[in-house]
Amino acid sequence: MIVPLANGQYVEVVEVLDHPASNKAPFGQAVRARSEAGGGWMGWVVAVDDLTPFEERLGRQSVPGNRKFPDGQELTWQQIGIKGLIADPQVPYLLRWDDGTEALHPSNARPSTVRLDSLTIAGSCARVTEWLGTPVEAPLGDVSVKWIAPNGTPGLMSVTFDTGNGKIEI
Repeated sequence: MIVPLANGQYVEVVEVLDHPASNKAPFGQAVRARSEAGGGWMGWVVAVDDLTPFEERLGRQSVPGNRKFPDGQELTWQQIGIKGLIADPQVPYLLRWDDGTEALHPSNARPSTVRLDSLTIAGSCARVTEWLGTPVEAPLGDVSVKWIAPNGTPGLMSVTFDTGNGKIEI
């Protein structure tokens, strides 16, 4: 389920399919692992214009992703870092939307005034900055990040939304 937000952002609620293909794909593996651990926030994603620096730093190529719609349209992107997210849940995975797919972007599914306000991440700001190759705040615009438990189990702990009628933390 897609929950569109303002500013080109969105939340996606996912569950792993009971299908052999979901066991082979890294994204399916990540979803299954989170589900088997009791659910919750699986991770976060940062969209970038160029994946080349990440491919070079991680020593592997990005892979294609896609979503087909009932009307035959297809949203496509390139992604890298799902395996990193599985190994270290505090780090985001990265994607680059393919050209010509703007109208199909999940944030455009319906209008929204709800804004992503902040993320609370258990982990190390230095580790995520190293992973991104830039200060963690740089790709997030006006979304703040609160860091907790730098020596505990890492991962996305909560997300705060500004609804216009107040903030809601999930």
